[in-house]
Parts: sequence; structure tokens; C-alpha cells
Amino acid sequence: MFALFDDAGKFLAGRVMSEADASLQVELDSGKRVKVKSANVLLKFEQPAPAVLLSQARTLADDIDLDLAWEFAPEGEFGFADLARDYFDAKAGTVQQAAALFRLYDAPHYFRRAGKGQFKKAPEETVKAALLGIERKRQQALQIESWAEDLAKGTCPQPIRDQIYKILFKPDKNGPEYKAVVEASKRSHKAPLDLLQQAGAITSAYQFHWKRFLFENFPKGTGFPALTAPEIKDELALSTAQAFSIDDSQTTEIDDALSVQGLGTGTVTFGVHIAAPGLAITPDSAVDKVARERLSTVYMPGWKLTMLPDDVVQAYTLIEGRDCPAVSIYFTMDEATFEIKSRETKLERVHIAANLRHDKLDGIVTDATLSGSATADYAFAPELAFTWRLAKHLKAQREVVRGKPENFNRPDYNFRLAGERSEAPNGTESVEIGVRARGSSLDLIVAEAMILANSAWGGWLAELGLPGIYRSQASLAPGIKVRMGVKALPHAGMGVAQYTWATSPLRRYVDLVNQWQIIACARHGKTAALVAPFKPKDAQLFSIISGFESAYMAYNGFQNGIERFWTLRWLQQNGLADHGELTATVMKDGLVRADDLPLVFKALGCDALPRGSHVKVRITGLDEMTLDVHASLVERLDETASAEEPEGDDEELAAAAAPLTLAIDLNDGIGEAEPTEATVQG
Repeated sequence: MFALFDDAGKFLAGRVMSEADASLQVELDSGKRVKVKSANVLLKFEQPAPAVLLSQARTLADDIDLDLAWEFAPEGEFGFADLARDYFDAKAGTVQQAAALFRLYDAPHYFRRAGKGQFKKAPEETVKAALLGIERKRQQALQIESWAEDLAKGTCPQPIRDQIYKILFKPDKNGPEYKAVVEASKRSHKAPLDLLQQAGAITSAYQFHWKRFLFENFPKGTGFPALTAPEIKDELALSTAQAFSIDDSQTTEIDDALSVQGLGTGTVTFGVHIAAPGLAITPDSAVDKVARERLSTVYMPGWKLTMLPDDVVQAYTLIEGRDCPAVSIYFTMDEATFEIKSRETKLERVHIAANLRHDKLDGIVTDATLSGSATADYAFAPELAFTWRLAKHLKAQREVVRGKPENFNRPDYNFRLAGERSEAPNGTESVEIGVRARGSSLDLIVAEAMILANSAWGGWLAELGLPGIYRSQASLAPGIKVRMGVKALPHAGMGVAQYTWATSPLRRYVDLVNQWQIIACARHGKTAALVAPFKPKDAQLFSIISGFESAYMAYNGFQNGIERFWTLRWLQQNGLADHGELTATVMKDGLVRADDLPLVFKALGCDALPRGSHVKVRITGLDEMTLDVHASLVERLDETASAEEPEGDDEELAAAAAPLTLAIDLNDGIGEAEPTEATVQG
């Protein structure tokens, strides 16, 4: 005697060797003997042989018309043998019964399993819905096949072209477009980026990086809704100060300006004046909602996406020749010792006498002219000389707290794209990369003034019991990073007791939030906590911090990436992309930093060299799509490694030097499982 049984959803058949009350010993055709529970035995038979039964039943099962079988099946529960007798004839034999079993089991969208060999017809609506789903999947499979074939032949179907960035970076792995790209990559043995480039879907590396950024961060586009800059209704007194700002020529969001009064009297009043959009823009207003959505201005060579519309920015920016509303902090100090005797915050109008520009003055305003050892033939020479001496004093004080000096041994690089433009670059522009040493005289003046104001305002908020958004760093120990929070905690990296961001309210949303709190303090003093927009433990502040950190990281990542693109383009434009040579300093794990370019990359042969080694490397290849640089060591230029290559940001630099990664996985298959009983029944 033979038995057909269910083994975990797989049907097997063999010779019955022995039988007990609850189980059987069955010998399979392979000779293997298995113990089978009686409850799993579906059919006992004398003929044909087990292998013949399975083969013939499978073939016959494929011929059973499911629609007809569904019509023939009884309304209640029934067994597979019952269906075989109804479908074939009343004398349906073993093969027909097994065929009915296999067909019923494989069609959960028509028949629900109701127990051992028992089934029940699915409702007509369920059958129709399942059949529609099966047909949709069949059509989708055909579509995937067609698209994959087109891609492999070098043509990109429009639906895939429309979803390139979603497919590569935020894919729906069940989507037909994604599956078509995966299948075409496998067939053509090409990487997805190469495949899409050769199919004409990606025609510009620059546009690829730019549109990817917009897809991830500006899915609704970069345009602003129609907004009008709210008017400042406060009656603001006009300050006696004559203020000047210091920015690059490209800067349109002029947030800060400085003033010096009382030179030569022994007591000087040093003023830091910040543009005051917080006097007009209110929390939850239309303009605030736009600013909170963007959270910061995005910078890139030749272009920027401002946090606020230009018309709004121009209403509050500190333009020369205008009496501008400002949140000012005045420090009254001894002219000789710089001892601060008092400080006062005022809401006022300040006359902006000049907008000084870095790129026009960096070579003119020098340590020599500021110290008096060379002629200072420029505007605000006495004021700049005083602020320079003050800045050096403030920096020295902070370095005492830090426990070591701040070293700016790396240059800042400026990117200039040829030509004027009213829209974003297209990636074909000629690029110039210039160097401006960090810690220049004007840099120092502005940096120290802003640190002084931000630290002072942070302390004032804490003194009056108002929360603010602070930046803190517990220590300078390796791995201790700067954190954002709502408590006034020390910032070890800067050497100050507390530090806020409050001096760029036109460019950073956290500065605008802090400005609202500072305005409440200026208006209400000790009772400010009762009326300030944000109260202690306000959940909104934590939400703003979280959103800002995420956006700021994404924006900085894009800026670094797009500057890397322009650096690779500079190498090409200057004939260095193919076997050009650069000098560089070794970092770790084969990473090197170019001496004269903002570029970190891996160079073969540098892995074993000590940190700080000076080397010459040869560029052997560039990839503008992945932003990867291929290079190898030519020679070592020194005998002893320099100690001037500090550690600390290696992880970030290594990440920036790594080639672009995609979210597409070529191990994903294109097939989908047939509907299961669970999915049919919901």
C-alpha cells in the first residue's frame, strides 16, 4: 500500500512499511524512511507507483479550469475527493483525486483551506479581486520586462527617467521602475549609474548632484509663496552710533554690524548690531512658517537658497546709508585694558555708514596697518584698529579658558564661477579657487565680536530665566562633540561660559528664535519669562533643535559635496585630471589632504606612511558622478612627519572622501510571490 501525505506544505508519496494508531512508517522512492502522523495522510492507494502518481497528478492538475472547478464546488466545506468526483466523474480515481488536491491547494484565491484535505469556496467578490490583482501583477511583470530591455539597449523609459532620484536614493523596492533598473543592471552587467548615464537619463554630473539635493530636501521646489515683509511697528530711537558691517561682496543677508564710540576718552562703547527681523516676524506667522520649514540658508559656489525671500531679507538687512532696526548690545569698557564695565541691550535704529567687503579689503586691512606700523588709508581705520586690538584680547582670554591656543593652520577656499547669473549654475562654468587664510585681521574682528555678543546674550537669557537654543561642548577631549540644547552650558571649544547663535537671524532659524527671546528680555526685563514666546521646557524648542540639526547637516553635506565637484572640475580645467601631480599631507588609512586645494582623497601607497608625512601624488582618474578621486603615491617629500596635521575631524573627512553610495540593491529580485491564503483572507 502507498500513502500520499503533507510534509509542511509539500506533498510526498511512498510505500507504507508499517502502521500504528497515530502514525505510519513510509519509505520514499529515495529509500529514506520517514515517520508520518496519521493526521497528515491524505490518500492511501494501491496503484500507480508513488512517483507516477505525483507526476501524472501534477500534469493533470494544471489542466483543471479553476473557474469551472469553483462553479462545480459545493457551497459548504468539501474534500478534494468530492471535487474530483464532481469535476471529472463519479468514479474519479487516485490520480484525479490527487490532481484535485494539488489544484485546490495551489489556488487560495479560489478556495480556502478548512482542515485536513478540506476546502471551502472563496466568496465571488474575493475571487474577482484576487484575479484582478493577479492580472495587474502579470501586466506589471511584462512592463518591468519591457523597461529592463529598453534600459539594457540604451534607452530610458520616461517613467524611470521621472523617478531616477527616488529609485537611486529613496526607492520603493516593490515599484516596477526600481525593479526594472535592478533587472537591467543585472542583464547588462553595468552599475546603475553607468546604466542610466548610457541610457541618457543622466546627462550632467552637476545636475545629478543638484537635483538629488532638491529631491531630498526641497521636494516641493525652491520657490517661495507670495509673502510680504511685516512692518516693524515699534517706535525705535535712533542710535548715536555709526555702524559698519564686514562681509564678502556676495553677501546680501547682512545680519551684523559693529560700532565704536568714545575713542580717545579712555572709555569706549563697543556695539554689536544685529538685524532685527524678530521685531516684525512673529511665531507661527506666514513668514515664520517659511523660515521654520527651511531653517537655514543653503550655500554653494555661484548660488544660494536663502531661508527667506529676497524681498523679506531686503526689508531687514543692514544696508549702508540706511537707518536700520537692530537688536544692539553695547559693551562699555576701559579703552586701554578692555575691561568690560557694563553691557546693555537696546532695540533701536542704527545708521549703517558702510558695508565693508572682505574681498576688497583683506589685502589692505592688515596687521601692519591696524597696529600703526604701516599707513591705514581706508575708512574706519581708528575703529578697526581698536576692534582688532579688542579681538586679540578676547581671543587670548578664551584661549586661557580653553587651555590651549586656537590654531588656524588650514586656509579657507573661495570658489568663483565665471559670469553673472540669475539662476543656478549648470555645471559647465569655469571655476576659480582662491585662498583666504583663516584668522585674517577682518575675520578675527568679526568672529570675536560675534562670540562676545552670543556669549553675553546667552548668559542674559539664563540670568532672566528664559530658555534659549545653546551650543555647548563639555570638553576638548577626543570624541566630545558640540551639542545643541536649551541650557546655558560651557562651550570648551570656544572657551566661554555659554554660547548661543543669535547673530544671524536672516540666515539661521535658531538665531531668529533666540532673537525673539532676547527681544522679550529687552522689553520686559525681569518679567520677560512671563511673556516670552518660548517658556522653560517648551517642547517646540526641542522640535526646532531636532529639525535644525537635521537640515543643517544635510545642507552642509551638500555644500561640501558640490564644492568637491567644482574642485574636480578645476582639476580637469587645469589639465590635472589625467596623471596630474599634487603635493599633499598624509592623514590616516591612506587618506591625504591636498596642500593647495580643498580636497581629501585616498592615494595608493600612502597607507603605511606616518601621519603628517608630506608627499607628491599622481591623479589617475576622477569620477564626477561618484565624486571619487583615484591617485597613487609618487614620492615622499620629507624625512620626518610633521606634527601640524591635527586629528579630530578625520571621520567626517573620510566620509566626504568616500564615493557616493546608492540605496539600490542588485540582490533584489523582480519576482513576487503568488497571493497567499493570509493575503486573500485579509
